[in-house]
Amino acid sequence: MRHETRRRSSEQDSNIMRVMNREREIVKASIYGIIGNALLVAFKMAVGFMSHSIAIILDGVNNATDALSSIVTIVGTKLAGRRPDRRHPFGYGRVEYLTSVVIAIIILVAGFISLRESIDKIIHPGTPSYSAITITVIVVAILAKIAIGIMFKRFGDKTNSEALIASGIDSNYDAVLSAGTLVVAAAQNFWNLNIDGAVGLIISLVVLKAGFEVLGDALSPLIGGPEDKKLVDDITAYANSFPDVRGTYDVVLDNFGPNEILGSVHIEVPDDMCARDIHALTRQISEGLTAKLGILTTVGIYAANTTGAFAPLHADLDALAKSDPAILQVHGFYVDEKTSTVYFDLVIGFKADDDAIRDKIIAHLKEKYPDYTYNVVIDHDYEDDQPT
Repeated sequence: MRHETRRRSSEQDSNIMRVMNREREIVKASIYGIIGNALLVAFKMAVGFMSHSIAIILDGVNNATDALSSIVTIVGTKLAGRRPDRRHPFGYGRVEYLTSVVIAIIILVAGFISLRESIDKIIHPGTPSYSAITITVIVVAILAKIAIGIMFKRFGDKTNSEALIASGIDSNYDAVLSAGTLVVAAAQNFWNLNIDGAVGLIISLVVLKAGFEVLGDALSPLIGGPEDKKLVDDITAYANSFPDVRGTYDVVLDNFGPNEILGSVHIEVPDDMCARDIHALTRQISEGLTAKLGILTTVGIYAANTTGAFAPLHADLDALAKSDPAILQVHGFYVDEKTSTVYFDLVIGFKADDDAIRDKIIAHLKEKYPDYTYNVVIDHDYEDDQPT
């Protein structure tokens, strides 16, 4: 018992350290982003006003919103790290997703402001000028945004931070958009063609597109998106590694933030296993998933017939399922001899008619096996590789 207590304590300490390290990494990346973007704002604003270029000024405004986004990321990460309490027993992890929503709104506001200013510039064009120094600053700014984008992407992937990933996407867009100002400079200097407002308009539209994409990514975990296939595969592989587990199904995860995921999973075991052995097995799987993947998991049970008496019925069911492309999987097959009841689950695509498919399968089975009743549960595959 003492050994078990020490082991659980060690696992908890490891999870706490992982969460703290993740928070430090996010804050570190955000501070780097604030410093880098603040320098770019100073550069671009100075150059924009000296050259009378709305495109460069708007680019600078966009960089200012990037610095603000990094501040929002720090605040959101700190709030998300608060301990659970009676009002929020699963913690505050979803605040991180709200942080991404705020970042998306900041990007969209900047995009709409830029759109208004660009249209005004098209209607009332000025005469921008671009010196060699101006062009040099723009090139430096492009390289800086590429570096900042790579930094955000690396830290975002490392910490599984949607806010950092969103900032990285925005930074990559900025690099492309800053390159657009070089097109403006070339058109002005070589052909005396003023396309400043037009390029500003394009910049605005691309920024708006990025904002809506970031907003969609931020809202997805709040609304409820598909399960991460790699995570589901890792859970399935771990549960299947136990000798008594004949199959793992129905993985469903509820995300309360990057550090708080609750899940449920069904395992198939022989129907002659005693309650004591099932208890030990499910505890091992649940605690192992917590230690390895940080997921608090409830493990359900499917009984599997230990005799081969029902193999023909099972084979016919599999053949029926394979003949219908809307049926993705059959699992949980079990025949209760005392009640002559056949149990199984059908995993069906979202676009299909669940009741019609279930009734069709039952009707086919009853033709050949009329002495049984059929208890069928309809499931759906929640992994992200399935068509919607």
